[in-house]
Parts: sequence; structure tokens; C-alpha cells
Amino acid sequence: MFPGGPVADPAGSHHERRIRSFRPRRGRVTLGQGEALRRLWPQWGLDIDGMRRIDLGELFRTEGTGSPKATGGAEGSAGAEGSEGAAGAPRPDLPVVLEIGFGMGEATAQMAAADPGTGILAADVHTPGQGNLLALAERNGLTNIRVANGDAIILLREMLAPAALSGLRIFFPDPWPKKRHHKRRLVQPEFIELAATRLKPGALLHCATDWEPYAEQMLEVLTASPAFDNTQPDGGYSPRPDFRPRTKFEGQGLDKGHRVHDLIFRRNDT
Repeated sequence: MFPGGPVADPAGSHHERRIRSFRPRRGRVTLGQGEALRRLWPQWGLDIDGMRRIDLGELFRTEGTGSPKATGGAEGSAGAEGSEGAAGAPRPDLPVVLEIGFGMGEATAQMAAADPGTGILAADVHTPGQGNLLALAERNGLTNIRVANGDAIILLREMLAPAALSGLRIFFPDPWPKKRHHKRRLVQPEFIELAATRLKPGALLHCATDWEPYAEQMLEVLTASPAFDNTQPDGGYSPRPDFRPRTKFEGQGLDKGHRVHDLIFRRNDT
């Protein structure tokens, strides 16, 4: 449907079967979103296949037109070939924040515009949202956004180097409200342990949810982790920071009487 664009299941059978925290969603793609996927994915898109290590400096190469450079072994050689001809220069010192789940991308685009000195690697499985974010990035001249398609856990575990990230954002993940589905929630001890290995000391892990029971679980899990310290002296929730825009989804939750909780924890030196 989108030649050269995101594929339906990029990791395929390379990795173990396990309970996922998301449902793959292709959805109805508008003409504008489809055009953005066809034109911009080769430049700003990344399929999470779990088969190579990503060099973030290459991924955010200035005026980049090639695919991300991989490192290590035969797989690394293949990835490097794919990046030949990319214009501009690598940006090895660019701080990069991973955002897991960005919906239609409006808030991501606002944050990227407000902080052009930070790269945002935005991961999701929603095809219309991927196309919409790419279109927003082009329309607003945002060269500090890259869009990743697939399972963020595979991205963290297989494709990012230790201490590669300067931040991690998880805004309004699926709360999986039914008790039998709680095991599908993303923020679990095992996930936080993995995330800690990919965050630099001092990096912020920022979660937000309008589902009270999930907020409580997030606070419990993060507080129990020896790798993170709560930025709130009282050990509770944080006020919504100015840099996190209020999204349409958030507004809908507030209209229903939901209370939004932000949790901001800092990666310590342990």
C-alpha cells in the first residue's frame, strides 16, 4: 500500500512470542497521510525489525536522506550500505528522547518545535498517526523527528545501545482496564528495568495517564526501582510540565471527569 513505507510486522518471527502491550493498528489512512508515508518514510522512518543496532547520530543526520546506519557484524554492513548517499553530517552529540505511543502526533510535533536541539524518536504502530506525524514534521520544518514502526520493547532491547537515550516519554498508554488484561500494561517492573539500561544518568522518564489505577501502578513500579528517583520531593505525582502539551485525547478524558497524573522520575547513577 505504501511502497518503501512502514511494514505490517517488521520484527516478524525474529523474536519470541510474548504478551504485547499494544494491538497493531493499520487503520484508515487519508490521502495526505499516505502521501507522507510514501515520500518521507525512506528519509525519516524506521521499521523496528530487531536485526541491527541503530546509530542515533546517523539516524538524526542533518538533512538526512538515507536509512539509519547500523553497527556490528554482517548486519551492520548491510545497514551502512543503506545509508550511503545521505546528505549532511551525523549528530553524535544530539540528545535523543524516545516517545512510546504518540497517537496522531500533534503533541510530538509541538514538543519538537519547542525544543529543536533535542531529537525525538517517536514509536507507534498506528499507521495513520505515523503518516500524520511525518506530514506535520514536513509542514513545520521539523528535522528533529524520526518515526519508528513496531514494538518499542524490541527497539529498546535489540536496537539501542546502553545509555543511548536522554529521555523516555510514555503519554497515555493503553490502560488495559480489565483485570485479566493488566499483564498487558507497558509499565511493569521488567520494562522499567530494561528502560533503565538505555537511559543516561540524569535522563528523565516521564509518564502520564488519565486512568487512576494505572497511575497508581506506575507510581508503585517506578518508586520500587533502584535505578530511578522521583523528581517530586514528596514522592508523589508531578504537576503537568509546560513542555507537555495538552492533547485532544487528554481533553476528552478531562471532559469525562478523569484526573490526569504525570510521573517524572530521573535515572540515577546506580
